[in-house]
Amino acid sequence: MPTSKLQADALQVTPLKLFKIFLPIGAFTFGGGYAMIPLIRRAIVEKWQWMEEGEFIDAIAIAQSAPGPMAINMAAITGYKLADFSGAASSVIAAALPSFVSIIIIASIFLGVQNNPIVRAAMSGMRPAIVALMAEAAFEAGKTAISDKVAVILAAAAFTGLTIAHIHPIVVILLAGIAGFFIRPAKEEKEERNKAEN
Repeated sequence: MPTSKLQADALQVTPLKLFKIFLPIGAFTFGGGYAMIPLIRRAIVEKWQWMEEGEFIDAIAIAQSAPGPMAINMAAITGYKLADFSGAASSVIAAALPSFVSIIIIASIFLGVQNNPIVRAAMSGMRPAIVALMAEAAFEAGKTAISDKVAVILAAAAFTGLTIAHIHPIVVILLAGIAGFFIRPAKEEKEERNKAEN
């Protein structure tokens, strides 16, 4: 749901500010949408504190479940939550514009130099850094999302399903959502019962 107008005004969230935040993220992120997640998190959650950690993790889950590029989905979700449709539009344009311009330029040049030893060396050096960016995003999200034994079991089951059983990510997310639908009420009921007994 979008942030209320009063809350948005208090946080000074504007489409222009979102555009200024997502433009450099889109311009300097290499490796796709997952590599963009830690940069979005640092800006939206840590620096400006416009979203809680849990809200950001929910946004990642929705972006992963929806069709389309992860980066664009994240920009749309966070932009909409903070500044409605205008925020979503400005965030998406800012995130996509650098990639659109640069890929046109790179495509016209790279195809002619892709076998150049210097270019190949640079690309091979970038790959481990991209993996590190994705791992950092997963670690930071995991500190909040995996907070109890049930979450550990669900995370382990999801990881096993993805890496060993090769289940599609959307199926894994849907199954985890169904499990949470049944587990959370039972967990809350148990917590309330423990409080009543104490």
